[in-house]
Amino acid sequence: MKSNFQDDTPGLVHKGSTRLYKMLLVLVAFLTIQNSYAQEAKTLHLKDALNYAVKASQNARKARLDVENSQYQIDEVRSRALPQINGSGGLTYNPILQQSALPGDFFGRPGTTMLVAFGQKWNASAAVSLNQTIFDNSVFTGLKAARTTAEFYMLNAKLTEEQIIEQVATNYYQVLVQRQQLKVLDTTIKNTQKVQGVLQSLYDNGLAKKIDVDRIAVNVSNLRSRRQQLLNGLELLQNQLKFYIGLPIETPITIPDVELATVKPQAVPQGDSIDLASRTEIAVLETQSDLLQFQKKSVQNEYLPSLSLSSSYSYQGLSNSFPIFKGQNRGANWFDVASVGLNLRVPIFNGHATRARLRQADVKIRKLDEDIAQTRLALNLAYENAKTQINNSIITLQNQDENVKLAEQVYFNTQNNYNNGLASLTDLLNAETSLTEAQTNYSSALLNYKVSEIQLVKSQGSLKSLLN
Repeated sequence: MKSNFQDDTPGLVHKGSTRLYKMLLVLVAFLTIQNSYAQEAKTLHLKDALNYAVKASQNARKARLDVENSQYQIDEVRSRALPQINGSGGLTYNPILQQSALPGDFFGRPGTTMLVAFGQKWNASAAVSLNQTIFDNSVFTGLKAARTTAEFYMLNAKLTEEQIIEQVATNYYQVLVQRQQLKVLDTTIKNTQKVQGVLQSLYDNGLAKKIDVDRIAVNVSNLRSRRQQLLNGLELLQNQLKFYIGLPIETPITIPDVELATVKPQAVPQGDSIDLASRTEIAVLETQSDLLQFQKKSVQNEYLPSLSLSSSYSYQGLSNSFPIFKGQNRGANWFDVASVGLNLRVPIFNGHATRARLRQADVKIRKLDEDIAQTRLALNLAYENAKTQINNSIITLQNQDENVKLAEQVYFNTQNNYNNGLASLTDLLNAETSLTEAQTNYSSALLNYKVSEIQLVKSQGSLKSLLN
């Protein structure tokens, strides 16, 4: 028994050490993962978020790929003006040759018809051909259109970047506004819980009613539910921000508070106007109009003749036996053939199809003119609305500033009264809550001003200034 006990003990110790070692490994791995997540958290200032977005956003990348692809489109159109050279080769076996009927006079048998097979059973050929456009106005029109297409894609890439900047900047400040609302609610919950504690103490001493205790308990529960809703909304806004930026959704981010002292609200004179010629939206539509003009010109080119040069050279071999790559003395006959020609194509009548396409192109141009006019109205409307929103935000800021000063005065007076026994703790807590709400509402109004400012900057066509 003794010896058995001594033999088993080391095994138990070994198993226990192994289990402890595995637990330590799991703990170390868990801490390592936690630390890696903490290290990967990105602190996003607005400029950092904007600069990252214009590089990483999938929409921005696709727009840059369109710009790259436009150069290839130019190369494709340019190729139509260059020589087109093709090579070909073939080997044909004719087990049964085509026969032709000939008068028997050729063979000394007048009055009869003879069937004679022409050709050889094996035919081989190797050829090269060249075709060069001399005059085709559609080629030159297409080249101009391709260059304009490249310009269109560059403007579209610029417009895409501006849209990304607007989305990211607006969503960024919406996150901060939501966070300010959460701070107000946290303060309200804290002060309400203090009042709840006072009421519970009074109720325990027979100085308050049960209904008052229940009512404030319901109020606290509702505030906590509201807080959870704000937290969920904040998480959704942050996920949306990461989507706009182009960050993986699982990437943790930290958005620092804005130094509110750096926000300098400025009113916009009502008489100010904008130069629509500098707006990217108008430039994109005008470039699109140029493309439609080229499309119309391309249809008009169908009325014009075209001229091209063609040439070919081939080397052919004929033989009744295979392989046919033998000399003439072994039954194989080889010879070369060459040709050069001019090809003129003159359109005469196609059932008025060209005229119909021309009128369709003209309708597209007139429709786009209406779109441009509507876009100009929409941009002017956006600018006027942005000015009104900015000026209203400044009025709101002034009102909130007055509310803060008034709440501070009420709080200090209530605090003096409480110290002198002239006000209750509930009054003091309510005054403190009102002051906190007024201060936070002022901060939220400043952030809302920044959101309005983004719309103003957009309407002025200066969104890229936010990157600097």
